[in-house]
Amino acid sequence: MRIAIIGAGLAGLTAAYEIHRANPDIHVDVFEGSDRIGGKLYTVPFNDGPTDMGAEAFLARRVDAVDFFKELGLGDSLVEPSGMASSLYSGGTLRAMPRGGVMGIPFESAGLEDVLPAEVCARIDAEGDSEGIDWTPGQDVSVGQLVAQRYGKEVSDRVVSALLGGVYSCNAEDLGLRATVPFLASALDRLAEAGEKVTLSRAVREMVGKRQHAVVGEEKKAAVFNSFKGGYAEAYEALAEQCGADIHIESFISAIEPATGASGFRIKGGGEAAQEPFDRVLVATPAPTTARLLSSVAPEAAQALKSVKLASSAVVGFHFDSETDPEGNSLPRNSGILIAADEPDMRTKAFTLSSNKWPHVKQRLGEGALVRASFGRFGDDAIVRADEDDLVDYALDDLKKITGFDGRAAGVSEIFVQRWFGGLPRFDEKHLATVAAVRSGLAGVDGIDVAGAWAAGVGVPNIIQDTKAAVARLLEA
Repeated sequence: MRIAIIGAGLAGLTAAYEIHRANPDIHVDVFEGSDRIGGKLYTVPFNDGPTDMGAEAFLARRVDAVDFFKELGLGDSLVEPSGMASSLYSGGTLRAMPRGGVMGIPFESAGLEDVLPAEVCARIDAEGDSEGIDWTPGQDVSVGQLVAQRYGKEVSDRVVSALLGGVYSCNAEDLGLRATVPFLASALDRLAEAGEKVTLSRAVREMVGKRQHAVVGEEKKAAVFNSFKGGYAEAYEALAEQCGADIHIESFISAIEPATGASGFRIKGGGEAAQEPFDRVLVATPAPTTARLLSSVAPEAAQALKSVKLASSAVVGFHFDSETDPEGNSLPRNSGILIAADEPDMRTKAFTLSSNKWPHVKQRLGEGALVRASFGRFGDDAIVRADEDDLVDYALDDLKKITGFDGRAAGVSEIFVQRWFGGLPRFDEKHLATVAAVRSGLAGVDGIDVAGAWAAGVGVPNIIQDTKAAVARLLEA
């Protein structure tokens, strides 16, 4: 059997590995249009050690993902964060990130008094006594619109968008509740199914209560996230080495077509490796590319997928010679800084203080500091397309304004700018229905399947799990 995988990001490489594990006799070709493997995982060789300019961590409470990386022989490379908290910059002030609630969505105003106007705090506390939400189990809504309707737009802009923006490169109003905070959507479902009054504060409160009840004893000490000593390159290089596939970089695939006079498929592009038909094809590319590739073999799925929009972002990595500037201003003792979406005159959306967040990074840097600045939300591609020098200046200026720390004076020994054009799909309130429509359109097409963040959702564990399921379907076809 011959299988083609289009895309050598995490999904494509995981698929190749899983196919080889299931049947080493299957011949697999992986075609990657760019000049490197890894996709949105990208580890850059800074002088003091490898540094991730894409995703930098995964949810360690997903034991299936931890086990997967241990299976690859990477157990000893897994590291935990320091446990330092993040901070929030809002109203021109750097403050502790409000605790409680779910992804910044509160159930009470306690802890938000310095972030929100008094009338908004009062509205949050009174939400449970207001008219209930007209909620149909299974529906989806915009996170930002729901929060704004129930609590006020300030809550959405200043807290919720700050948290979600770093994960999804979107403001809260561009994200679907069920697509991004599914457990909260399920809590609203339960209230409606029980015939009880549906309010946002009650659903959030119930979620928080269950979470606190579930995380007890020793589990409280377990790290929420893990990363790799050598960056995500350890993972994608291990997959490439162990997958048994022939990987072809700079191999742009323009189309997939049914093989003429034979079963299987032909792919256009890919050079000599693509001359013979393939029995199966897995497409592990971003949504617009996947839609184009499916147009001849699964037109219904392709048409549904065309509705998915992409969000772009940029990351600027800095190695500062010192974490204190000559005037004595130091970086805050936080793992990161989130910036309210409605904060005026700010271009950066977040800073990751990597040398504070990851002890192994601090150990190798000594007196220096590693900081990542993040830019870009859906609909704001202009900032991502800005000149590199401008992005660097924006980051340094915003960091100084927020913290007082003058990175230029402290000394910048290394800078790396990475742009992610169309890096993430917009997981809006219609996204899950779109994914269902794509899968329905593929159901009658034997030998073709899909994988990737648009299908699985954000997060390395989700992509691994979804890709494994796609491989199982493909091998059973």
